[in-house]
Amino acid sequence: MPQRVRVPLRVIVGSYSDATVSVYVKIAALDRRTTGCEAGVAYLAGLLGLARSTVERALTQLMRPAPDDDVVELTSQRRTYEGGMGQTAVRRIRATNPRREHGAWVPTRASESLSPRQLRCYAALAYATATGAHITLGELARVLRHHSGQKAGQPLDARTVRRILRELAQLGWITVDRRAGYRGRHVYTVHDEPMQAALTADTGEGSGGDLREGSLASKEHHPTDSPDDVPPTAVSSSRRRRVQEVARGPVDDAPLPAALRRPYSGPELTLAPRIWRVLEPVNSLLPGLSPYVVRQLAREIGRQLDEGQEPARLRARLEFRLASTEDVRDVGRWLLGAAVVRHGCGLVACESGRIWHAGARCDVCTDLRAADGQRPPGRPPSPPAPPGSPPGPRRPGRWHECRHCQAPSRQPLPDGLCRTCRTPEPATPLRRWP
Repeated sequence: MPQRVRVPLRVIVGSYSDATVSVYVKIAALDRRTTGCEAGVAYLAGLLGLARSTVERALTQLMRPAPDDDVVELTSQRRTYEGGMGQTAVRRIRATNPRREHGAWVPTRASESLSPRQLRCYAALAYATATGAHITLGELARVLRHHSGQKAGQPLDARTVRRILRELAQLGWITVDRRAGYRGRHVYTVHDEPMQAALTADTGEGSGGDLREGSLASKEHHPTDSPDDVPPTAVSSSRRRRVQEVARGPVDDAPLPAALRRPYSGPELTLAPRIWRVLEPVNSLLPGLSPYVVRQLAREIGRQLDEGQEPARLRARLEFRLASTEDVRDVGRWLLGAAVVRHGCGLVACESGRIWHAGARCDVCTDLRAADGQRPPGRPPSPPAPPGSPPGPRRPGRWHECRHCQAPSRQPLPDGLCRTCRTPEPATPLRRWP
């Protein structure tokens, strides 16, 4: 069984650099000794294949409080005298409780054979597989983010994450089952030791595995003999260019047959009691919906409840709109786009222009209607202005109008007339008879 150390999740996904994770794994392995980690900076740099300055910066980050939670992961006790003589410092990592703090088990050998970024990706996959989470490329990109330069703090692009996963799979540290997880996600399997494919002997024509009889080739190729016995023309003629065959026809991308599709083995859809009490007026419409639509509907109702709306208010809204709708053709579209949507202004207490708990008319909605030129219900229309009177104050949200031809104008009219009505028509010149 290879030696493994437990790396806290805050170290894997925190603001530490990639090299800091490698240094943490190696020091945690050496700290298992009774005397602690007594390795020097040069020794650690040689084991990890890093520069001394990189190891020193990693040690500094681990010994300083983290900027997000002020936790110190590493303590160092100096044992050097003032003259410079003495022994190396003793470093110890912070003691963690597995029951209270999440973490991932990482083999010590991985810190020496993998690059810092590859090791961080391996640790993230180890935690995801241990918890049963189907991690995506976007989630890995947020863990393997840029730590320097102009893009510091931003996630990596998907192409870089794919390249890192491909390198880990080629080295044998992980196994990727493509499109075998939840909703077509990849399933990753991490290994404590690199797994390499077994070498199999070729039992057909050509070189074989029987070492006693030598090569199974019936005739040696000329370039493998002595160059003195082969004419130059024979060597040049043996170099043939392989013609690559490319399919020119249409590619058949038919879906897999039903027998080869994997059935859904995830958890069944369940609704919280508060969501189910709100959906009671329309529970007869739910059996024909897909789990995705029901989940989206439950999320929208939960969002409105968390916003501060009462469950009785949402139930009354569903009851009223179900009773006022004659024919519901698409149940899912009607529930998500019409039934559960709140009408009104930005106030949470506003329900279709009225305050829910008081029943009074919403003043914000009244002002918005007045700004749009709509007359509030219950108010008589204003009498028309007499002809020739100056235009009244401009209502917000409306254009200016000419008092003569009623033409709209974006700019204010000084005398209430547009340019066409204000400019007199030119007089027609008299025509002389011959």
